[in-house]
Amino acid sequence: MTMNAAEGDIGTATTFADLGLRPELLHALSGLGYEEPTPIQREAIPPLLEGHDLLGQAATGTGKTAAFALPVLQRLEPDGQHPVALVLVPTRELAVQVSEAFHRYGRDLGARVIPIYGGAPIGRQLQGLKRGVDIVVATPGRALDHIGRGTLDLTALRTVVLDEADEMLDMGFAEDIEAILANTPDERQTVLFSATIPPRIDGLVRRHLRDPIRIEVGHETVGERTTPLVQQSAYLVARAHKPAALGRLLDIEAPAAAIVFCRTREEVDQLTETLNGRGYRAEALHGGMGQEQRDRVMGRLRAGTADLLIATDVAARGLDVEHLTHVVNYSVPSAPETYIHRIGRVGRAGREGVAITLAEPREHRMLKAIERITKQRIPVGKVPTVADLRARRMELTRAALRESLLEDDLEPYRVVVESLTDEFDLMEVALAAVKLAHESSGGELDEEEIPEVALPPERERRTGGRRAERVSRPPAGGMTRLFFGVGRRAGIRPQDLVGAITGESGLRGRDIGAIEIADRFSLVEVPHEAADEVIVAMRRTTIKGRRPTVRRERDARGRVPR
Repeated sequence: MTMNAAEGDIGTATTFADLGLRPELLHALSGLGYEEPTPIQREAIPPLLEGHDLLGQAATGTGKTAAFALPVLQRLEPDGQHPVALVLVPTRELAVQVSEAFHRYGRDLGARVIPIYGGAPIGRQLQGLKRGVDIVVATPGRALDHIGRGTLDLTALRTVVLDEADEMLDMGFAEDIEAILANTPDERQTVLFSATIPPRIDGLVRRHLRDPIRIEVGHETVGERTTPLVQQSAYLVARAHKPAALGRLLDIEAPAAAIVFCRTREEVDQLTETLNGRGYRAEALHGGMGQEQRDRVMGRLRAGTADLLIATDVAARGLDVEHLTHVVNYSVPSAPETYIHRIGRVGRAGREGVAITLAEPREHRMLKAIERITKQRIPVGKVPTVADLRARRMELTRAALRESLLEDDLEPYRVVVESLTDEFDLMEVALAAVKLAHESSGGELDEEEIPEVALPPERERRTGGRRAERVSRPPAGGMTRLFFGVGRRAGIRPQDLVGAITGESGLRGRDIGAIEIADRFSLVEVPHEAADEVIVAMRRTTIKGRRPTVRRERDARGRVPR
């Protein structure tokens, strides 16, 4: 059975209460500011609550974590010693994020959740597992390590979730996943989420899921509904720097009026406070506000006494602000139709508008999905630098002075200029006046650079079903070459090494340099500052069932290069 949430067949549930969730979960969701389920949540939660296996095709940011976390927590009875749910994820960062989400949603249930991944003290993980845990969120390599140690008992498991399954397979975790699933009960519920469904995923589904419900999110053809009058752009920004990046972009764009869309009420309130601290006249609008309060906010926006509206989709429904010039997606929308609906608020009646989207690196796929569906390119730019901001503010000062020269009555100020020119050169007087005007308009408010985030690398070209190996080259600057005591004879491929390193350390795939694989050993370039972390992490794990020697590469004389 296949459901396509993007075609409008998304059930009748419009609130989390309609989904039949227990009061503790509804209370937690309300406290977090979640107002309504996303399409993937409306589709996935009911069948998961009924115990069905599920295959969901959905990208990061569509709300899939809550789609599988809430059903797990709904059926939770935190009394046992061993976990009842196991969530497998490709990276340590995602393990932490998913674990934190379970903690937030299950706070009123006393849910015991632990993330286990490489690069973290294993002693702490052992203690947590020994004390008793309900939900384990793990990278495959570390999960298999604990199973081998006998410290992760899966006999009481009721649900297994494979999150971002395509990423896990691309990182070389296929054999680890198979080995983990072989240690789980036959009568478990299996849930698999993947942004793409290549043949390898289909094979995994056929082997391990029983008559699964299939859900696809974001596959409608809606390109004709977008408007050419809207200038669309996106910026890749790390989560920690998004508030600063938004402020920087607003400083550059200087919108007459803008709506910034957020996912939750909590995010709306926090961002409103941050932007007001930067000197903007920002107003919050979300479902937790009364109608009278909402009317006051809209009155201030229409009257021009507020220039920024920070809102959730629910609260902004039906709004029509005539002088709106900019729409900002603080995160990539969870569904393409949401993106289209939002940017359609500008560019109306022949007016031009601007649509800006802030995307975290893991949300880049979602931007590509929106481009495919809308049939329009969304250029990804770099967040303006401090130099860009200074130039823009200077341009605004120049424009303000020009407008004053053209329109204002300046005669009353002539006596000031004439008295100063008796002592100073006329150009110096003008420069001092410009300096005062510039400083009064904001001056240099923002002096910290926002770190640039690179685009995720394209998937490496595959040849004959195998990933092509990288071309050998000398170590790049700032890189250290590590020796791994396993090679081609052990069946080692580049993705096995990348998957092991990224799964057990703090590195990502794009951080890893050249890989050379010989018959009996492999050489891998990693950033110099991360070399020790990788060596320690890899000594605690296995690659293709082997625990290899890992050390810095030695030169011809057996010395470790400095």
